[in-house]
Amino acid sequence: MIQFTEQMRRRPTPRAPFLLVAVAFVVLIVAMARAEKATEEFRPAIPRVWDDQKLATLMVPLAVPEASPKFVSSDWYYKIPVRPIYKSYPIYRPDKEPPGYMEWLKQQEPQISFDSSKLKTKGDWIKAGELVYDAPIGFDTPLFMTKDDVRNLDWYKKLNVPVAKDGTLPFGRWEIREKGKLELGEGSCNTCHTRVMPDGTVLKGVQGNMPYDRIVGFALRSRVAEAKDPAAFTKRFTHEWHMALGVPWLHPDPFGDAEKMSIPQIAALHEAIPPGVAIRVNTSLRYPPLVPSLIGVQDRRYLDHTGLIQQRSIGDLMRYAALVQLGVRFETFADFKILAKLPDPSTELRYGDDQLYALALYIYSLKMPPNPNPFDALARRGQKVFQREGCVACHTPPLYTNNELTPVEGFQPPEADLRRFAILPVTVGTDPGLALKTRVGTGYYRVPSLRGVWLRGPFEHDGSVATLEDWFDRRRLRDDYVPTGFRGAGGKTRAVKGHPFGLELSAEDRKALIAFLKTL
Repeated sequence: MIQFTEQMRRRPTPRAPFLLVAVAFVVLIVAMARAEKATEEFRPAIPRVWDDQKLATLMVPLAVPEASPKFVSSDWYYKIPVRPIYKSYPIYRPDKEPPGYMEWLKQQEPQISFDSSKLKTKGDWIKAGELVYDAPIGFDTPLFMTKDDVRNLDWYKKLNVPVAKDGTLPFGRWEIREKGKLELGEGSCNTCHTRVMPDGTVLKGVQGNMPYDRIVGFALRSRVAEAKDPAAFTKRFTHEWHMALGVPWLHPDPFGDAEKMSIPQIAALHEAIPPGVAIRVNTSLRYPPLVPSLIGVQDRRYLDHTGLIQQRSIGDLMRYAALVQLGVRFETFADFKILAKLPDPSTELRYGDDQLYALALYIYSLKMPPNPNPFDALARRGQKVFQREGCVACHTPPLYTNNELTPVEGFQPPEADLRRFAILPVTVGTDPGLALKTRVGTGYYRVPSLRGVWLRGPFEHDGSVATLEDWFDRRRLRDDYVPTGFRGAGGKTRAVKGHPFGLELSAEDRKALIAFLKTL
């Protein structure tokens, strides 16, 4: 047998196998070329963002339906110039800044970084979307962080502002729109949806941890102290804040006392809001919303904690971004307008539809980082507890949400809502303030997804508790409970009511359930 094998080795090798390999190689090359060509020929059908008909059905009506917001016309909106997106540069904490960095920045020429005419593949569009995600929309904002702040090491220490392992501040950027002029830019998606992990790793698209409102409170105290006329500053600011957050169609207006408050009082309301929670126009200092994670958002039927925005297509996510970044300023609620008079549209800037499309593609592309929590014996036991306790009814796998709305206590869903929307006929009893006493108050909370809870915190729609362990601690139902998250200005104790599910579990089952949830 050995001799036979040796003889076979010495025979001429048949050509057929080589021909088969050659043919297969050619087929592979052709297939790759076709795939590459198909990729290069990506031609997106970009939705028209400010579509009057789509906007008219975009939102779930408010709990007071006649106050549901109305939008400016598409004719007016599209007269607003498109915001150029310039190349921007990282901000370093002063003790981490490379020598000569600021002088080098001042020598850089302005560069436009987003040009959709140069985008050929879907990958190109996604990369361009990240530029939009990071692009500032506010510059040198005196009532947020200033140039002096980010160049002052004490500011970082006093406000506990996290920085990345390379020493950069990932929540803002230096931008150059004119050579030699450095502008501090903020207000982009990454201001709220970026998280610095304990080891300095930066994660995008997750629930952020910038101490946003703590910074605003600090800025308010600083600006009024610097003002030549503190009384005039206070009058102007408190009026603007009431216009941004008041709910005048409710009686009493939950923020109707704003114009009678002092700057220190309003600053204290901001400073009581922990990282991971942040207010914006139409929300509330007294009922602030949790910053949501954007990872997996393409699978969500409703956006915002109150389910205000429907997501029926990528176009709706684009509309939501356009509203958050600009459009909400021009809304009308019944006979109340945030701005008494619309500005000249030429004085404003908006995202272009192509920019918003790229942004939405980028957000849809975001993936959860590797989960460090093992699916071990304890987690397997927790999965059985999850199933046994009926958690799957609301937090249905694989999304771990049923994508429905749940009414809050004190609100009866109208028949029209029951016909139009996915409404779960269960009230879980959590604080209804955000859902009833704000401009985003629909009377509902959306059922949240539990995917990625290991990376999130604080929890509940207003961030009342810091950890899952706190959420499943039945002591939170007591009036003498000290919330580990959001408490409210001057607040020390209050009950964090509602969602009683899991509170009666044994210590062993509770530990197992939490272990399972952290693997999702």
